[in-house]
Amino acid sequence: MAHVDDCSLIDIRSVYDERGTIAFVEGGVDIGFEIRRLYWTFDIPSRATRAGHAHRTLRQLYVAVSGSFDVVLDDGRRTRTLRLSRPDQGLTLGPGIWRELRNFSSNACLLAAASAPFDEADYVRERERFQVLVDAGEFE
Repeated sequence: MAHVDDCSLIDIRSVYDERGTIAFVEGGVDIGFEIRRLYWTFDIPSRATRAGHAHRTLRQLYVAVSGSFDVVLDDGRRTRTLRLSRPDQGLTLGPGIWRELRNFSSNACLLAAASAPFDEADYVRERERFQVLVDAGEFE
């Protein structure tokens, strides 16, 4: 069964010199999956809520490349809220975790790395359906 404690904050490798800092992630090295898709969201109203879904198989890495926001994680039994606010730290998420993004700062930009291309069939978009799947052991 998926657990919110399986979602972990990771330090992203960074190299600094007088010209600035570069941070990088290598799929299969820094995170436990190959990166098959990148996307980012920005210009998000501070009171907006994003995500509001779970995935059946997709794994992701979330990074606040600018600004900050909260990630509310729910495994159907427990919830956990983490604040992302550093471009050198990321949050790994596996399948079977309901996620909501909230409390965006004015300059927030979320970068997400995903283990697969977009597939609507992988999404669970209704909270009630998610709970039914959790109770049935679908995310084990």
